[in-house]
Amino acid sequence: MTSTPPSPFIGPDSPLDARQQEVVQRVSAAEHASIVALPSDHPLDPKRRARDEATYPELLAQPARIRETLAANDTALAELAGLIAGHDLDRVFVTGAGDSLAVAIAARQTLEQMLGVPCEPVQSLDLAYYLAPLLTPRSLVIALSSSGETTRTVEAALVAQHAGALTVAITNTPGSTLDAECGRTLLLKATRVGWPTQSSTTALALLLDLAVRVGRTTGRPGAEELAAHLERVPDLMERVIADVEEPLAVIAERERDADTFLFSAAGPSWGSAVIGAAKVKECTPDHAEAVQVEEFHHYNSLKAGEPIWIIAPAGPSVPRAVHTAAEAKRFGGRVYVITTEGVTGFDEVADRVITVPAVPEALSPLLTVLPAQLTGYLLAMAQFRAAENPGD
Repeated sequence: MTSTPPSPFIGPDSPLDARQQEVVQRVSAAEHASIVALPSDHPLDPKRRARDEATYPELLAQPARIRETLAANDTALAELAGLIAGHDLDRVFVTGAGDSLAVAIAARQTLEQMLGVPCEPVQSLDLAYYLAPLLTPRSLVIALSSSGETTRTVEAALVAQHAGALTVAITNTPGSTLDAECGRTLLLKATRVGWPTQSSTTALALLLDLAVRVGRTTGRPGAEELAAHLERVPDLMERVIADVEEPLAVIAERERDADTFLFSAAGPSWGSAVIGAAKVKECTPDHAEAVQVEEFHHYNSLKAGEPIWIIAPAGPSVPRAVHTAAEAKRFGGRVYVITTEGVTGFDEVADRVITVPAVPEALSPLLTVLPAQLTGYLLAMAQFRAAENPGD
Protein backbone atom coordinates (compact mmCIF):
# COMPACT_ATOMS: atom_id res chain seq x y z
CA MET A 1 0.00 0.00 0.00
CA THR A 2 1.28 3.47 -0.87
CA SER A 3 1.90 5.57 2.22
CA THR A 4 0.94 9.19 2.69
CA PRO A 5 3.60 11.38 1.04
CA PRO A 6 5.89 13.01 3.61
CA SER A 7 6.01 16.75 4.19
CA PRO A 8 9.16 18.77 4.94
CA PHE A 9 7.05 20.46 7.61
CA ILE A 10 6.97 17.29 9.71
CA GLY A 11 9.93 16.72 12.02
CA PRO A 12 12.37 18.49 14.30
CA ASP A 13 13.56 20.95 11.63
CA SER A 14 10.06 22.15 10.73
CA PRO A 15 9.34 25.88 11.00
CA LEU A 16 5.89 24.94 12.30
CA ASP A 17 5.10 24.30 15.94
CA ALA A 18 3.81 20.97 17.24
CA ARG A 19 0.15 21.93 16.87
CA GLN A 20 0.65 23.07 13.29
CA GLN A 21 2.56 19.88 12.44
CA GLU A 22 -0.32 17.80 13.75
CA VAL A 23 -2.67 19.73 11.46
CA VAL A 24 -0.46 18.92 8.47
CA GLN A 25 -0.33 15.22 9.33
CA ARG A 26 -4.10 15.01 9.69
CA VAL A 27 -5.03 16.74 6.43
CA SER A 28 -2.33 14.92 4.47
CA ALA A 29 -3.68 11.50 5.44
CA ALA A 30 -7.25 12.48 4.56
CA GLU A 31 -6.21 13.98 1.21
CA HIS A 32 -4.28 10.86 0.22
CA ALA A 33 -7.33 8.69 0.93
CA SER A 34 -9.49 10.86 -1.36
CA ILE A 35 -6.94 10.61 -4.18
CA VAL A 36 -6.86 6.81 -3.93
CA ALA A 37 -10.67 6.77 -4.28
CA LEU A 38 -10.74 8.58 -7.66
CA PRO A 39 -12.49 6.81 -10.58
CA SER A 40 -10.57 4.67 -13.05
CA ASP A 41 -10.02 5.34 -16.75
CA HIS A 42 -12.25 2.48 -17.89
CA PRO A 43 -14.51 3.81 -20.70
CA LEU A 44 -17.63 2.73 -18.83
CA ASP A 45 -16.52 3.16 -15.21
CA PRO A 46 -19.84 3.70 -13.38
CA LYS A 47 -18.18 5.81 -10.69
CA ARG A 48 -16.77 8.22 -13.26
CA ARG A 49 -20.04 8.28 -15.20
CA ALA A 50 -22.02 9.14 -12.07
CA ARG A 51 -19.67 11.97 -11.28
CA ASP A 52 -19.69 13.23 -14.86
CA GLU A 53 -23.50 13.23 -14.96
CA ALA A 54 -23.68 15.06 -11.64
CA THR A 55 -21.44 17.76 -13.10
CA TYR A 56 -24.04 18.94 -15.63
CA PRO A 57 -26.77 20.30 -13.31
CA GLU A 58 -24.11 21.87 -11.12
CA LEU A 59 -22.60 23.56 -14.16
CA LEU A 60 -25.99 24.94 -15.22
CA ALA A 61 -26.65 26.31 -11.73
CA GLN A 62 -23.45 28.37 -11.50
CA PRO A 63 -25.07 31.80 -12.06
CA ALA A 64 -27.55 31.14 -9.25
CA ARG A 65 -24.80 29.94 -6.93
CA ILE A 66 -22.76 33.09 -7.64
CA ARG A 67 -25.72 35.32 -6.75
CA GLU A 68 -26.27 33.32 -3.55
CA THR A 69 -22.58 33.37 -2.61
CA LEU A 70 -22.17 37.11 -3.11
CA ALA A 71 -25.34 37.84 -1.15
CA ALA A 72 -24.36 35.55 1.72
CA ASN A 73 -20.92 37.15 1.99
CA ASP A 74 -22.03 40.77 1.61
CA THR A 75 -21.20 41.81 5.18
CA ALA A 76 -17.97 39.79 5.29
CA LEU A 77 -16.86 41.25 1.94
CA ALA A 78 -17.54 44.80 3.10
CA GLU A 79 -15.60 44.30 6.34
CA LEU A 80 -12.69 42.59 4.61
CA ALA A 81 -12.51 45.23 1.88
CA GLY A 82 -12.28 47.92 4.54
CA LEU A 83 -9.55 46.00 6.36
CA ILE A 84 -7.52 45.52 3.18
CA ALA A 85 -8.00 49.15 2.11
CA GLY A 86 -6.57 50.28 5.43
CA HIS A 87 -3.71 47.76 5.43
CA ASP A 88 -0.27 48.85 4.23
CA LEU A 89 0.02 45.99 1.74
CA ASP A 90 3.27 45.20 -0.03
CA ARG A 91 2.10 42.16 -1.99
CA VAL A 92 -0.80 39.76 -2.46
CA PHE A 93 -0.42 36.01 -2.86
CA VAL A 94 -3.45 34.01 -4.03
CA THR A 95 -2.65 30.37 -3.48
CA GLY A 96 -4.20 27.01 -4.24
CA ALA A 97 -3.86 23.91 -6.39
CA GLY A 98 -5.74 22.63 -9.42
CA ASP A 99 -8.80 24.70 -10.30
CA SER A 100 -8.14 26.93 -7.29
CA LEU A 101 -4.84 28.03 -8.81
CA ALA A 102 -6.61 28.65 -12.13
CA VAL A 103 -9.09 30.88 -10.30
CA ALA A 104 -6.18 32.84 -8.84
CA ILE A 105 -4.77 33.31 -12.35
CA ALA A 106 -8.13 34.53 -13.63
CA ALA A 107 -8.50 37.06 -10.79
CA ARG A 108 -5.00 38.48 -10.94
CA GLN A 109 -5.62 41.40 -13.29
CA THR A 110 -8.60 42.72 -11.33
CA LEU A 111 -6.83 42.33 -7.99
CA GLU A 112 -3.76 44.22 -9.19
CA GLN A 113 -5.84 46.99 -10.78
CA MET A 114 -7.98 47.50 -7.71
CA LEU A 115 -5.45 46.91 -4.90
CA GLY A 116 -2.53 48.69 -6.57
CA VAL A 117 0.11 46.17 -5.50
CA PRO A 118 1.62 43.09 -7.18
CA CYS A 119 -0.59 40.01 -6.96
CA GLU A 120 0.94 36.58 -7.45
CA PRO A 121 -1.10 33.45 -8.22
CA VAL A 122 1.07 30.81 -6.56
CA GLN A 123 0.87 27.03 -6.47
CA SER A 124 0.40 26.25 -2.78
CA LEU A 125 3.42 23.94 -2.63
CA ASP A 126 5.62 26.71 -3.99
CA LEU A 127 4.33 29.25 -1.51
CA ALA A 128 4.74 26.88 1.43
CA TYR A 129 8.13 25.42 0.50
CA TYR A 130 9.92 28.04 -1.59
CA LEU A 131 8.41 31.51 -1.27
CA ALA A 132 7.84 31.68 2.48
CA PRO A 133 10.81 34.10 2.95
CA LEU A 134 8.87 36.67 0.89
CA LEU A 135 5.96 36.71 3.35
CA THR A 136 5.81 39.64 5.75
CA PRO A 137 3.21 41.21 8.08
CA ARG A 138 2.38 43.50 5.13
CA SER A 139 1.45 40.55 2.89
CA LEU A 140 -2.07 39.42 2.11
CA VAL A 141 -2.42 35.68 1.52
CA ILE A 142 -5.72 34.40 0.10
CA ALA A 143 -5.88 30.61 0.24
CA LEU A 144 -8.42 28.77 -1.92
CA SER A 145 -9.63 25.23 -1.30
CA SER A 146 -13.19 23.99 -1.75
CA SER A 147 -12.74 21.24 0.83
CA GLY A 148 -10.63 23.40 3.10
CA GLU A 149 -8.44 20.34 3.62
CA THR A 150 -5.97 20.50 0.70
CA THR A 151 -2.68 19.73 2.43
CA ARG A 152 -0.30 22.06 0.61
CA THR A 153 -2.82 24.92 0.77
CA VAL A 154 -3.22 24.43 4.50
CA GLU A 155 0.57 24.42 4.81
CA ALA A 156 0.78 27.67 2.84
CA ALA A 157 -1.77 29.24 5.18
CA LEU A 158 0.16 28.03 8.23
CA VAL A 159 3.40 29.51 6.88
CA ALA A 160 1.62 32.80 6.20
CA GLN A 161 0.17 32.69 9.69
CA HIS A 162 3.66 32.14 11.10
CA ALA A 163 4.93 35.19 9.15
CA GLY A 164 2.19 37.42 10.55
CA ALA A 165 0.55 37.97 7.15
CA LEU A 166 -3.13 38.79 6.80
CA THR A 167 -4.71 35.43 5.86
CA VAL A 168 -8.05 34.88 4.13
CA ALA A 169 -9.63 31.50 3.37
CA ILE A 170 -12.05 30.99 0.49
CA THR A 171 -13.65 27.61 1.02
CA ASN A 172 -16.87 25.70 0.56
CA THR A 173 -16.56 24.03 3.95
CA PRO A 174 -17.27 25.90 7.19
CA GLY A 175 -15.30 24.48 10.10
CA SER A 176 -12.63 23.06 7.78
CA THR A 177 -8.96 23.28 8.66
CA LEU A 178 -8.39 26.18 6.27
CA ASP A 179 -11.35 28.05 7.75
CA ALA A 180 -10.02 27.47 11.27
CA GLU A 181 -6.43 28.48 10.51
CA CYS A 182 -7.03 31.70 8.50
CA GLY A 183 -7.82 35.04 10.06
CA ARG A 184 -10.84 35.67 7.80
CA THR A 185 -13.05 33.36 5.73
CA LEU A 186 -15.33 33.83 2.74
CA LEU A 187 -17.67 30.87 2.35
CA LEU A 188 -18.82 29.52 -1.00
CA LYS A 189 -22.37 28.41 -1.64
CA ALA A 190 -21.52 25.60 -4.04
CA THR A 191 -22.41 21.96 -4.46
CA ARG A 192 -19.77 19.50 -5.58
CA VAL A 193 -21.19 16.08 -6.26
CA GLY A 194 -19.76 16.27 -9.77
CA TRP A 195 -16.36 17.56 -10.83
CA PRO A 196 -15.68 21.09 -9.57
CA THR A 197 -17.48 23.85 -11.42
CA GLN A 198 -19.46 25.94 -8.94
CA SER A 199 -16.62 26.00 -6.42
CA SER A 200 -14.41 27.61 -9.07
CA THR A 201 -16.78 30.25 -10.40
CA THR A 202 -18.14 31.27 -7.00
CA ALA A 203 -14.58 31.65 -5.71
CA LEU A 204 -13.66 33.76 -8.75
CA ALA A 205 -16.74 35.93 -8.29
CA LEU A 206 -15.82 36.48 -4.63
CA LEU A 207 -12.27 37.51 -5.54
CA LEU A 208 -13.48 39.91 -8.21
CA ASP A 209 -16.13 41.39 -5.93
CA LEU A 210 -13.60 41.81 -3.11
CA ALA A 211 -11.14 43.52 -5.42
CA VAL A 212 -13.79 45.90 -6.77
CA ARG A 213 -14.95 46.76 -3.25
CA VAL A 214 -11.39 47.62 -2.22
CA GLY A 215 -11.01 49.70 -5.38
CA ARG A 216 -14.20 51.62 -4.71
CA THR A 217 -13.13 52.26 -1.12
CA THR A 218 -9.76 53.64 -2.16
CA GLY A 219 -11.02 55.45 -5.27
CA ARG A 220 -9.14 53.36 -7.83
CA PRO A 221 -9.83 54.32 -11.47
CA GLY A 222 -12.29 52.01 -13.18
CA ALA A 223 -13.74 50.55 -9.97
CA GLU A 224 -17.26 51.85 -10.51
CA GLU A 225 -17.33 50.58 -14.09
CA LEU A 226 -16.15 47.13 -13.04
CA ALA A 227 -18.75 47.02 -10.27
CA ALA A 228 -21.53 47.78 -12.74
CA HIS A 229 -20.35 45.09 -15.17
CA LEU A 230 -19.85 42.51 -12.42
CA GLU A 231 -23.45 42.94 -11.31
CA ARG A 232 -24.58 41.89 -14.81
CA VAL A 233 -22.32 38.88 -15.13
CA PRO A 234 -24.59 36.15 -13.65
CA ASP A 235 -27.31 37.06 -16.15
CA LEU A 236 -24.76 36.95 -18.97
CA MET A 237 -23.53 33.56 -17.75
CA GLU A 238 -27.04 32.17 -18.10
CA ARG A 239 -27.15 33.45 -21.66
CA VAL A 240 -23.78 31.88 -22.50
CA ILE A 241 -24.76 28.47 -21.15
CA ALA A 242 -27.98 28.51 -23.18
CA ASP A 243 -26.23 29.63 -26.37
CA VAL A 244 -23.11 27.46 -26.46
CA GLU A 245 -24.24 23.98 -25.43
CA GLU A 246 -25.63 22.95 -28.82
CA PRO A 247 -22.60 23.94 -30.95
CA LEU A 248 -20.25 22.47 -28.35
CA ALA A 249 -22.16 19.17 -28.41
CA VAL A 250 -21.60 18.97 -32.18
CA ILE A 251 -17.87 19.60 -31.63
CA ALA A 252 -17.75 16.95 -28.90
CA GLU A 253 -19.24 14.34 -31.22
CA ARG A 254 -16.65 15.21 -33.84
CA GLU A 255 -13.72 15.05 -31.41
CA ARG A 256 -14.78 12.18 -29.15
CA ASP A 257 -12.10 9.82 -30.50
CA ALA A 258 -9.20 12.23 -30.07
CA ASP A 259 -7.03 11.30 -27.12
CA THR A 260 -5.21 14.61 -26.67
CA PHE A 261 -6.90 17.98 -26.25
CA LEU A 262 -5.17 21.36 -26.06
CA PHE A 263 -6.47 24.61 -24.57
CA SER A 264 -4.66 27.88 -25.17
CA ALA A 265 -5.11 31.42 -23.83
CA ALA A 266 -3.33 34.40 -22.32
CA GLY A 267 -4.14 37.03 -19.70
CA PRO A 268 -7.07 36.41 -17.34
CA SER A 269 -8.57 33.70 -19.56
CA TRP A 270 -5.41 31.62 -19.14
CA GLY A 271 -7.23 30.49 -16.00
CA SER A 272 -10.19 29.39 -18.15
CA ALA A 273 -7.85 27.36 -20.37
CA VAL A 274 -6.36 25.59 -17.34
CA ILE A 275 -9.86 24.76 -16.08
CA GLY A 276 -10.92 23.56 -19.54
CA ALA A 277 -8.02 21.11 -19.68
CA ALA A 278 -8.79 20.00 -16.12
CA LYS A 279 -12.44 19.23 -16.97
CA VAL A 280 -11.38 17.07 -19.93
CA LYS A 281 -8.88 15.18 -17.74
CA GLU A 282 -11.47 14.69 -14.99
CA CYS A 283 -14.47 13.79 -17.15
CA THR A 284 -12.68 11.59 -19.69
CA PRO A 285 -9.77 9.11 -19.68
CA ASP A 286 -7.85 11.33 -22.11
CA HIS A 287 -4.91 13.69 -22.01
CA ALA A 288 -5.54 17.43 -21.97
CA GLU A 289 -3.11 20.28 -21.51
CA ALA A 290 -3.22 24.05 -21.35
CA VAL A 291 -0.52 25.96 -23.21
CA GLN A 292 -0.15 29.73 -23.16
CA VAL A 293 -0.72 31.44 -26.50
CA GLU A 294 2.82 32.77 -26.67
CA GLU A 295 4.36 29.49 -25.56
CA PHE A 296 2.49 27.66 -28.34
CA HIS A 297 4.77 29.31 -30.89
CA HIS A 298 8.01 28.11 -29.35
CA TYR A 299 7.35 24.43 -30.11
CA ASN A 300 5.34 22.32 -32.52
CA SER A 301 2.75 22.23 -29.77
CA LEU A 302 -0.03 20.66 -31.83
CA LYS A 303 0.22 17.48 -33.88
CA ALA A 304 -1.75 16.67 -37.03
CA GLY A 305 -5.31 15.63 -36.27
CA GLU A 306 -5.39 17.08 -32.77
CA PRO A 307 -8.03 19.60 -31.64
CA ILE A 308 -7.28 22.86 -29.86
CA TRP A 309 -9.57 25.29 -28.04
CA ILE A 310 -8.25 28.86 -28.16
CA ILE A 311 -9.76 31.24 -25.61
CA ALA A 312 -9.24 34.86 -26.61
CA PRO A 313 -11.83 37.44 -25.55
CA ALA A 314 -11.51 40.97 -26.90
CA GLY A 315 -8.18 42.31 -25.66
CA PRO A 316 -4.48 42.54 -26.49
CA SER A 317 -3.97 38.77 -26.87
CA VAL A 318 -6.30 38.50 -29.89
CA PRO A 319 -3.73 39.16 -32.67
CA ARG A 320 -1.33 36.55 -31.28
CA ALA A 321 -4.21 34.14 -30.71
CA VAL A 322 -5.27 34.54 -34.35
CA HIS A 323 -1.72 33.64 -35.33
CA THR A 324 -1.92 30.64 -32.99
CA ALA A 325 -5.08 29.50 -34.76
CA ALA A 326 -3.43 29.88 -38.16
CA GLU A 327 -0.38 27.90 -37.02
CA ALA A 328 -2.56 25.18 -35.56
CA LYS A 329 -4.28 24.81 -38.92
CA ARG A 330 -0.89 24.70 -40.65
CA PHE A 331 0.09 21.83 -38.34
CA GLY A 332 -3.04 19.94 -39.44
CA GLY A 333 -5.07 20.55 -36.30
CA ARG A 334 -8.70 21.45 -35.78
CA VAL A 335 -9.33 24.84 -34.19
CA TYR A 336 -12.20 25.93 -31.96
CA VAL A 337 -12.20 29.49 -30.67
CA ILE A 338 -13.96 31.12 -27.72
CA THR A 339 -13.99 34.88 -28.17
CA THR A 340 -16.12 37.98 -27.71
CA GLU A 341 -19.07 38.92 -29.87
CA GLY A 342 -17.88 41.22 -32.62
CA VAL A 343 -14.32 39.85 -32.84
CA THR A 344 -13.92 38.70 -36.45
CA GLY A 345 -10.21 37.88 -36.72
CA PHE A 346 -10.76 34.15 -36.24
CA ASP A 347 -13.52 33.74 -38.81
CA GLU A 348 -11.21 32.73 -41.67
CA VAL A 349 -9.01 30.30 -39.72
CA ALA A 350 -11.13 28.54 -37.07
CA ASP A 351 -13.24 25.45 -37.63
CA ARG A 352 -15.82 26.95 -35.27
CA VAL A 353 -16.05 30.22 -33.34
CA ILE A 354 -18.01 30.33 -30.08
CA THR A 355 -18.79 33.85 -28.82
CA VAL A 356 -19.60 35.31 -25.40
CA PRO A 357 -20.97 38.78 -24.56
CA ALA A 358 -18.63 41.73 -24.23
CA VAL A 359 -17.44 42.62 -20.73
CA PRO A 360 -14.15 44.13 -19.54
CA GLU A 361 -11.45 41.53 -20.15
CA ALA A 362 -10.60 41.44 -16.44
CA LEU A 363 -14.07 39.96 -15.77
CA SER A 364 -14.28 37.81 -18.90
CA PRO A 365 -13.09 34.51 -17.33
CA LEU A 366 -16.51 34.16 -15.67
CA LEU A 367 -17.90 33.86 -19.21
CA THR A 368 -15.09 32.13 -21.12
CA VAL A 369 -14.80 29.40 -18.49
CA LEU A 370 -18.32 28.15 -19.22
CA PRO A 371 -17.71 26.69 -22.71
CA ALA A 372 -14.39 25.35 -21.41
CA GLN A 373 -16.19 23.47 -18.62
CA LEU A 374 -18.96 22.26 -20.92
CA THR A 375 -16.42 20.87 -23.37
CA GLY A 376 -15.16 18.31 -20.86
CA TYR A 377 -18.64 17.18 -19.89
CA LEU A 378 -19.90 16.92 -23.48
CA LEU A 379 -16.82 14.99 -24.61
CA ALA A 380 -17.41 12.50 -21.80
CA MET A 381 -21.07 12.01 -22.73
CA ALA A 382 -20.14 11.49 -26.39
CA GLN A 383 -17.55 8.91 -25.37
CA PHE A 384 -19.97 7.05 -23.09
CA ARG A 385 -22.50 6.81 -25.93
CA ALA A 386 -19.81 5.51 -28.29
CA ALA A 387 -18.63 2.89 -25.76
CA GLU A 388 -22.20 1.67 -25.22
CA ASN A 389 -22.89 1.46 -28.97
CA PRO A 390 -19.56 0.47 -30.55
CA GLY A 391 -21.14 -0.26 -33.94
CA ASP A 392 -22.61 3.20 -34.43
